[in-house]
Amino acid sequence: MRLARWETVAGACFLAALLSVPAWSDTDNRQAVPGTLNYVEGQASIGDQALDSKAIGEAQLGNGQVLETKNGKAEILLTPGVYLRLGSNSSAKMVSNSLTNTEVMVNSGEAMLEVDQLYKENNLRISQPGADTRIVKTGLYDFDAADHAVRVFDGKAVVAASDHETTLKKNRELALNNADSADVKATEFNKKAVTQGDDLYRWSSLRSQYLSEANVATAQLYFANGWYGPGWWGPGWYWNPWFAGFTFLPGNGFFYSPFGWGFYSPLVVSSAPVVIGGFHHFDGARPMAIGHGFNNNAMTAMRGESNGMGGFRGGEMRTGGFSGGGFHGGGFHSGGVGGHR
Repeated sequence: MRLARWETVAGACFLAALLSVPAWSDTDNRQAVPGTLNYVEGQASIGDQALDSKAIGEAQLGNGQVLETKNGKAEILLTPGVYLRLGSNSSAKMVSNSLTNTEVMVNSGEAMLEVDQLYKENNLRISQPGADTRIVKTGLYDFDAADHAVRVFDGKAVVAASDHETTLKKNRELALNNADSADVKATEFNKKAVTQGDDLYRWSSLRSQYLSEANVATAQLYFANGWYGPGWWGPGWYWNPWFAGFTFLPGNGFFYSPFGWGFYSPLVVSSAPVVIGGFHHFDGARPMAIGHGFNNNAMTAMRGESNGMGGFRGGEMRTGGFSGGGFHGGGFHSGGVGGHR
């Protein structure tokens, strides 16, 4: 009874906070398509357009255009649930921004691809000098044009180089300077050594955490005390003004990113643990503190469950059936309470 009263009070407080939230989608017309800039820091540009915080959610990398960084980093959205992050002194060209045929060419430097959701209709490819990589499974991938290598931290990819196709799985890499050899093979790499020395990997991990926090905040806006808010149309990108960026909402259930951060659907976010405070944010406006992402099994038993949401394990994807939105229904939403675009 004591727990039930606590939940009732918490639910009432959250509902009151929710009702005070402005209907930002009524005035915000940002649309996420493959190539949309989702974050930038330092020096970056698309052609002659210098990118800054005001370009987030607005600038888009169109077919034939090049995203280039100097002393800076940038993150763009590809298909729903897929992020491409560019390290310093790097450049990437959008070859095709179609939802069913998405291809980016990494011309120089390094790019990291986080794939949290992949549909069977997606044809997702990342090219670089000497190789073309097709992504087969969700996971984390690194494309190093400077060191001529492709690495798979998690997932599965098929690399076509010269006349060879090589399948790469978890913790395997392919050195492209040997790709013309008849006996070219994937080799295992030292993940600990790579992750400790790779600035882009650490930055990508932090970005994944921030996006997880934005996911929980956004998902909870669509569900409060058993009430589903307007504007929720299934899995896809949703804009969160407090985090000044798009985050991904799965259609049902939840999953963990390759870095171990949780992403929840509004259908189940009411069961996610709630922590007051602890938000990371990107601009001057501090978001309403209603929760954040959780790494692997480090989930507080808010409802008396010993292991969070019924014993789900980190790394598993328990999303159930998807409906509406996502790839099948477009999957790109400006999000927010009070409507959608």
